[in-house]
Amino acid sequence: MLDEIIIAGFGGQGVLLMGRLIAYAGMLEGKHVAWMPSYGPEMRGGTANCTVIISSEEVASPVVPNPMTLIAMNKPSLDKFEPQVETEGVIILNKSLISQEVKRNDLAVVGVSANDIANDLGNLRVANMVVLGVYIAHRKTVKMDTIFQALEKMLGKKSRDIIEINKKALLKGQETLIR
Repeated sequence: MLDEIIIAGFGGQGVLLMGRLIAYAGMLEGKHVAWMPSYGPEMRGGTANCTVIISSEEVASPVVPNPMTLIAMNKPSLDKFEPQVETEGVIILNKSLISQEVKRNDLAVVGVSANDIANDLGNLRVANMVVLGVYIAHRKTVKMDTIFQALEKMLGKKSRDIIEINKKALLKGQETLIR
């Protein structure tokens, strides 16, 4: 089992948190993982991305020149990373912020209106969790229960309400794909 992932978007969209949750869940499941963040000097509004590798074998390098999976939270991220995705890979799009079609036809494309779903849940900030729920349902790299454990561990100092809304968003993303 191997998935090499690039998660990209604007700073403030929770891109790095998504990557850390996937990596931590992989560790909890006994898999080999690597996580490497990359972000500009701006915090909110600048660009941010991270690479995550989940593998049943040791990971030699966190560098991912050609990911199997791209999670694009905005149009600049899609424009930058689409050409790099492996043939027969997958691109997961936040359709709320990306109206253009993917140019390639040699890979799978999964779109979700993450911002709209997050707004319906009452908190735009959980759009990243909606997309993460879609990723988990599509790729099955880690289990949803393990993501919940990772979320509890990483957001444990936050209020119970924040953890619960994140869990609802994850499940809503998963449900969106399963329909």
